[in-house]
This record gives sequence, C-alpha cells and structure tokens, in this order.
Amino acid sequence: PLFLESDTKVKVDTRDGSYLGRVN
Repeated sequence: PLFLESDTKVKVDTRDGSYLGRVN
C-alpha cells in the first residue's frame, strides 16, 4: 500500500485495502 510510512507497519486487508490497524 502506498500510504505506508517507511517506519510504520500496519495490518491491511489486501482484498480491498481496508485499514485494520497498526502492527506492533
């Protein structure tokens, strides 16, 4: 996903790109 920051990992539903939350 293009919205990801270089220092941030997030959990994303790749089926539709829905933002599910940050991954620690």
